[in-house]
Amino acid sequence: MTDPIPARLAALKTTPTPDLKQQWRDLFDSEPPPFNRRYLESRLAYRIQELAYGGLKPETIRRLERLGEDLDGGDRHKRYIRTDRMPIAGTRLIREWQGVEHVVTVTKDGFEWQGRPYKSLSAIARGITGTRWNGWVFFGLKNQRGRT
Repeated sequence: MTDPIPARLAALKTTPTPDLKQQWRDLFDSEPPPFNRRYLESRLAYRIQELAYGGLKPETIRRLERLGEDLDGGDRHKRYIRTDRMPIAGTRLIREWQGVEHVVTVTKDGFEWQGRPYKSLSAIARGITGTRWNGWVFFGLKNQRGRT
């Protein structure tokens, strides 16, 4: 007997989005998240394989948790920050605001502006403009729609 799982996974690419969302409801017993189609496909593919072949072994889960704690010191918030989007330490971000050039240096722990350390670009943008800004947008690292 042939394994039906590879065919099911391949079919995800051509399945209409409403049907993907229904599969999500069936497989996860919850409403699908409001993410893009690619996200739904990848998570559904994983779930289908997990149910058919089994999930990660408990020892693997423990090991991954330990590795994560080694990387982030147990700070769960840091686990959700995409490090690949952070500029490399030493990068200088330059923004002119009302005729004044502002230079921000990316550090290993955050940012530096006018000789002071900051955890976020938004705090720096607020310091420059006096109003709330998304710091990534202010410095041109992300457009208004959230794309980098």
